[in-house]
Amino acid sequence: MSLNTKILIVEDEILIADFIADFLKMKGFSDIEMAHKPEVAVKFFQSFEPEIVLMDINLNGENAGIELAKNTNKNASIIFLTGQNDEVLMNKALATNPETYLTKPIKEDDLMAAIKLVLLKKQLNIISIKDGYDYIKINHDDILFIKSDNNYIDIQTTSKKYSIRQSLEGFLEEIANSNFFRVHRSYIVNGSKIQKKTKSSLFIENHEIPFSKKYDFSF
Repeated sequence: MSLNTKILIVEDEILIADFIADFLKMKGFSDIEMAHKPEVAVKFFQSFEPEIVLMDINLNGENAGIELAKNTNKNASIIFLTGQNDEVLMNKALATNPETYLTKPIKEDDLMAAIKLVLLKKQLNIISIKDGYDYIKINHDDILFIKSDNNYIDIQTTSKKYSIRQSLEGFLEEIANSNFFRVHRSYIVNGSKIQKKTKSSLFIENHEIPFSKKYDFSF
């Protein structure tokens, strides 16, 4: 478990926020920030880039936490905090695809279990590759597609391309993620990133990728 994980607590009840922060610090987490207002949280999304956000649904009594959760930084995992048992409200919150939610009063064991679950999921969704002399970790969700180039493959992420010595088959086996599949003898794509499909091409962001009927799939 990484104790350097960036955690942002978005909670307008200061006593609850302090309780959570003190507990996490006691458990060894050191990179923690707090926001008591939505506008402060937005600034932290941009400057702090939290990996986990503990988000109060009923922020300022307006359920603002639900809308705020839709605008977090890309790699943030949401754990909702709620003091209500409103089915309609919870359905709206769950539609934002949080990792889980905790009911108030927050129990220490439940909080720790939720954070461990998020960290385990993040670890399972990371692939490690060698970039020059360094090993780097890439989140599966950051990968757009993989292209074969003779004995190498190019891994195109949202921000950079990495070239490593490996086969497409080896990569697919290593990543073991059902979102990734073959669409051409030279390409694997992250299916969750596909924006458009034609008879012969796929489009992911500004990339056009050849598509073979041999590897047909529904979209």
